[in-house]
Amino acid sequence: VLQGMFQGVSFPVMHEVFAKWAPPCERSRMVMLSFAGIYVGTIVSNLVSGILAEALSWESIFYVFGAAGCLWYVAWAVMIRRTPQEDRFITVKEKEFIMQSLGNTEGPAEKVKHPWKSILSSSAVIACVTANFCNNWGFYNMLTLLPTFLKDALHFETQSSGIIAALPYLTMSIMLGVAGYLADWFQIKGIMTTTQVRRNFNCLSFISQAVFLTTGAILLDTIPTIICITIAITMGAFALTGYAVNHLDLSPKSAGVMMGLSNSFGTAAGIGSPILTGYLTPNKTGEEWKMVFYVASAIHMVGFVVYWFWASGELQPWSIEMQERRTRERKGYENKAS
Repeated sequence: VLQGMFQGVSFPVMHEVFAKWAPPCERSRMVMLSFAGIYVGTIVSNLVSGILAEALSWESIFYVFGAAGCLWYVAWAVMIRRTPQEDRFITVKEKEFIMQSLGNTEGPAEKVKHPWKSILSSSAVIACVTANFCNNWGFYNMLTLLPTFLKDALHFETQSSGIIAALPYLTMSIMLGVAGYLADWFQIKGIMTTTQVRRNFNCLSFISQAVFLTTGAILLDTIPTIICITIAITMGAFALTGYAVNHLDLSPKSAGVMMGLSNSFGTAAGIGSPILTGYLTPNKTGEEWKMVFYVASAIHMVGFVVYWFWASGELQPWSIEMQERRTRERKGYENKAS
């Protein structure tokens, strides 16, 4: 419980860092690179945990990863600074580039007052929250129960099912880098606006996941179903390039709290989906597992519709940045008038 509480701040804090460090032209790549570490870490930790438990003891897993976390904290404390101005290692040229790129998203370090009423009633924020919930419904369901599905419905041995279950997350980790690069490239080249990139990438992911999960359930045959599941999970990378980066577009200075709100609903989906799966598969038959896939596909389609119509990649009128801009313009007008 305590571990979950402390880990809960990770995503909001990451967005706070990106808001100060990620130029818009590199935003998707930077966020996706950090997200790739999550899935690579999941795969590596599962493999290492098995080795440690067999070679030493189950307690050694906690000691090793606890020590690794402490080492990571030391590196973070030494290397990471809140803003480029405070960093000791950055070059002047790089700092100027970041500051110039961020423009009005960078300001003084005073306490920020978030426009909560506007955030909670914003259709663009609701689109991000909905997308987070819908994407995580399928993601956490597969993450926690895919080995069980492979064993129950496709009759894999436990050891083999664990190895195969890791494959989709390996391919997803690779695809995150590709999706992040493409998202930035389309914007830099002027092929798509930020709104179009977020909407198209996110909705491409959702409809692809729905199609391949449904196809895999209908076929329910070892190789075709595993291929469909792998493609579906891999395409989840494009969803993260959509809604997960989108908070930084809407209001960088509020991106952390918006990500916290969004991810709370996403985590709720991660809690609810395995519970519902348990109710849907009392006998653990292939036919029962089909319904699990159909439900996940339907939820992805709900996310597709909501995000397609409500998503935005533009700085919002209620954002702190726009409020500051209007204040500066008003002061400039008053100075000219006087």
